Amino acid sequence: MELFDLTGQVAIITGSSRGIGRAIAERLAEHGARVVISSRKLEACAEVADGLNARYGAGTALAVPANISNKKDLEALVATTHTEFGRISILVCNAASNPYYGPMSGITDEAFRKVLENNVIANHWLVQLVAPEMCAARDGAIMLISSIGGLLGSATIGAYCLSKAADMQLARNLAVEFGPHNVRVNCIAPGIIRTGFSRALWEDPAVEERVRGQCPLRRLGEPDDVAGIAVMLASRAGHYVTGQTLVVDGGDTIT
Repeated sequence: MELFDLTGQVAIITGSSRGIGRAIAERLAEHGARVVISSRKLEACAEVADGLNARYGAGTALAVPANISNKKDLEALVATTHTEFGRISILVCNAASNPYYGPMSGITDEAFRKVLENNVIANHWLVQLVAPEMCAARDGAIMLISSIGGLLGSATIGAYCLSKAADMQLARNLAVEFGPHNVRVNCIAPGIIRTGFSRALWEDPAVEERVRGQCPLRRLGEPDDVAGIAVMLASRAGHYVTGQTLVVDGGDTIT
């Protein structure tokens, strides 16, 4: 357990009121970290934070709503974390959006810009806000939640896939920049995980059966499958891993 001990660490996880982000926050807290639950709606964040405080003790979790497309919201998120919890040592950029389904030849400028702003630029903003203190402390773990879409072509979610590929390159660039300060930056690229975000791929039993049949492990992923990787990267177990994209897809991309 010592390899995975996060006692004394402080983590911000965006998009953590549900799905993958919530699972990551819950597992980081279970391993000793204090966690900041953040998404757009305070009520949803507070529900998760209250549950973690009841389970692991008061002061374990803090609810701070923020819209990732608003830089001032992200600045307030970081400032509030500093005030309540102190130095930030873990950042998980999980929140993302995909407002368009269809060929890239038909996407509007507004939708394309929203995908890039929410899935890439917002991550860059947050890293800019927390990296200086991590570098000064010579310790920190940054994770960008990407997708196997960033490794594949798509005729229907091309803009989303493009943004997730950009996150992989962002992680590589930042890993080179911050490595000399012992700050690790990595991507996690989930496959099809059973969350609301991918509901169309599993709520229909026939579609789910087809998806499972194409996966070597013959099942869809669960949020905890991603959360375990995040715990590893945040802890001493992952201290020599940086600039990587860890694929968590049950083997989908090897077939």
